[in-house]
Amino acid sequence: MRKIYLIPAVVGLLTSVAAGPLAAQGAVPKQKAAPAPRAAAAGAPAAAGTPVAAGAPSAEAPGAEDKSKAIDGFRSAKFGMNEADVRAAMAKDFNAKPDAIRAQDNAAELTHSILLSVPELLPNGGTAELSYVFGYKSKSLIQVGAVWSKGTDAAITPEKLFSNANILRAHFMGEGFKPDSIAVNMPVAGGIVMFRGSDAKDRSVILLLQGTFENKENNQRVLTPTSLLLFYVADAKSPDIFKLPPGQF
Repeated sequence: MRKIYLIPAVVGLLTSVAAGPLAAQGAVPKQKAAPAPRAAAAGAPAAAGTPVAAGAPSAEAPGAEDKSKAIDGFRSAKFGMNEADVRAAMAKDFNAKPDAIRAQDNAAELTHSILLSVPELLPNGGTAELSYVFGYKSKSLIQVGAVWSKGTDAAITPEKLFSNANILRAHFMGEGFKPDSIAVNMPVAGGIVMFRGSDAKDRSVILLLQGTFENKENNQRVLTPTSLLLFYVADAKSPDIFKLPPGQF
């Protein structure tokens, strides 16, 4: 069974240079959430095997000053909801039957998750797995994640993952996130942060394309993607997970 984690593993995703924890979903065997960006890339790779070029660390969304994006959850599931309300939202959004929703506990972070496979979550994008994570203390919704990979859809290809990533990145770029929070195409160990943006309350959306890099001619680093992860995070800097109190060990 795949595990859903809220790990302080991605640094640099919530501000231009450094950031707090990112909720990471262990959705692909032998893949880990990227630990830290080294540089940022301008422009998006269009297909598998496209080189990653270094560029500016952040980018402003067109028209960001004209509209304001608020991140309150995903579709009918809102941050702060209890599990029963989230299950009702999943039924409303995806006609999910109770036996199609799977439960999962995280023994390290003492969080609880419910998962659902959704065909065509993104039109023509293949089957994705959604995860809804409930906090350690609050027992309320603190994160929604979606992952596309061979583990969620055996027919998915690197080209499809790139296509999904580019479609979602273009969508988020027009959504009006805080301009100084936006970054696109940041190479990280294990992949590329295709988009990162926050709203006025520092609730965040993060789109991460994971895969393997190869060094090609002229020192170009080429990514072959293996998974695409999308996160809606209520508080990535101080997630509601179990932590040992200071001074105990």
